[in-house]
Amino acid sequence: MTERLVVKTARAPEAKLKRVLSHWDTLAIGVGAMIGFGWVVLTGGWIEGAGTFGAAAAMLAGGIIMAVVGLTYAELVAAMPFAGGEHNYLLRSMGARWSFIGSWAITGGYITIVAFEAVALPRTALYLFPELNKVRLWEVAGAEVYLSWALVGVIAAVVITAINILGVKIAGTVQLFVILFLFAVGALLLFGSTTGGSADNMEPFFNNGWAGFFAVLVIVPFMFVGFDVIPQSAEEVNIPAKKVGKLVVISVLIAAVWYVAVILTTSSAMPGSELAATELATADAMGALFNSDLMAKVLIAGGIAGILTSWNSLLMGASRLLYAMANSGMLPAWFGKLHPKFRTPVNALLFIGGLSVLAPFFGTAMLGWLVDSGSPSIVIAYLLVGIAFVILRRKEPQMDRPLRVGGKRNGGIWIGGASVLLCAGLLSLYIPGMPAAIGGAPWTLFGLWWVLGAIFLFRIPAGIKGGPNAEDELHARLAARRR
Repeated sequence: MTERLVVKTARAPEAKLKRVLSHWDTLAIGVGAMIGFGWVVLTGGWIEGAGTFGAAAAMLAGGIIMAVVGLTYAELVAAMPFAGGEHNYLLRSMGARWSFIGSWAITGGYITIVAFEAVALPRTALYLFPELNKVRLWEVAGAEVYLSWALVGVIAAVVITAINILGVKIAGTVQLFVILFLFAVGALLLFGSTTGGSADNMEPFFNNGWAGFFAVLVIVPFMFVGFDVIPQSAEEVNIPAKKVGKLVVISVLIAAVWYVAVILTTSSAMPGSELAATELATADAMGALFNSDLMAKVLIAGGIAGILTSWNSLLMGASRLLYAMANSGMLPAWFGKLHPKFRTPVNALLFIGGLSVLAPFFGTAMLGWLVDSGSPSIVIAYLLVGIAFVILRRKEPQMDRPLRVGGKRNGGIWIGGASVLLCAGLLSLYIPGMPAAIGGAPWTLFGLWWVLGAIFLFRIPAGIKGGPNAEDELHARLAARRR
């Protein structure tokens, strides 16, 4: 571990990220990444599809799965506190090409969510400002796109990208204040449910059996992705590595409690048939609980806060992954450039920000496509990290592990094995023919991302196996090829 860190530092002393994020900044980044906008727009569909308790049980099960996955991340980030998270764990355990596959998978998942938020924001703004749609441009999959509507997402994309370029500490501080506002809105929703909600509205408690349960479970990766942003920013965190690992698991548990609470409180406000007919179920539930349109708009403001926190965190995480892959030679060096003053991966941020600028011009049809296309890639990354965890426990038992999950014996192996099996089961749900299989458009987006990835994958020299010196061997092989 020490040897590898020295090598990294010696190779590029002038190109370091700033270590400025505090304990609370880091937790806000992880939690904020997971609590985006989906809880506002999708909760009604969850309740309709699986029933109140069925949807809550699916989210709880998903939270447990993600907590198990989070335990593997917790140990690995404490042992390898470098920018890029999965990139480092897979390179150390399985070698260069597997590292690229896992890194490309999670980067694709992050980018789909960044694009999702760029579309979700103008959709939310339309709820608050019904006259927003001006200057019709075109129609995509039955959804009309208006210039004024799209510009809301474009302007937000520019602002959030600029904040991230100006420095991770600024982005972290903004994240902390916005997440506090989001939790205040959540507290209001809970208060409204306890004073104005009804258990009768929560029926049916279960709906559509296992098909309903799995239909909610299948979107869990999309809803919980973000705890792994903490490992991406590990080189910018100014707290002990052991605490960084613990924050990964804590953030997952907070998100699980949030989603279950939102389902229960929303379902208590209105009958399921009425929730299903609403455009933004949680906002309408808030309005019904307080008998106030103003309170519905307050919740929409909370939804906007969720959009901003998720957008900010995942833009941060995706840019650090591109930065790490570029530094390893897996991607063009252009992605590894740091801003000369702010020490942020400026080109990676501009690239992802540019994609989010384009997303609103595809209209609201993109929302469902992005959710479905990003989820399989996310699960692939989680599956590979679980395998990497088990491999490193077997191959390098003496590795310095400031946070060792599962105790001193073989408990960690069982946790790693459980993570692999749970992720493999989750991945199988996306396959055509399964109850929650995804459609053709999402598979097309998924395929295009991986076709692009294949171009870079096969440029990586074959045969570079895992180990402490895998990255150095990769650099040497690439340098020899250029001679």
